[in-house]
Amino acid sequence: MANPHGIHARPSHALVTAAASFKSRIELVCGGRTADARSILSVMTLGAPEGATVEVRAAGPDAEQAVATLLEILRSKEPN
Repeated sequence: MANPHGIHARPSHALVTAAASFKSRIELVCGGRTADARSILSVMTLGAPEGATVEVRAAGPDAEQAVATLLEILRSKEPN
């Protein structure tokens, strides 16, 4: 997680919006916790601070693109 504020409201919204555009099931994993990438509440309560390792898992027809897109958002230093 590169954003200096971690995953707060804006990055969560960006992740959920991006996840909704894919058919695949997408999950974020951080510190032993798993979040449904389509759920803003689930993503926000993941509690990933700056510098945390966040794994993106996806399964489905567009999983590879989904993972790439969400990783791009997570790596962004912009506040989103």
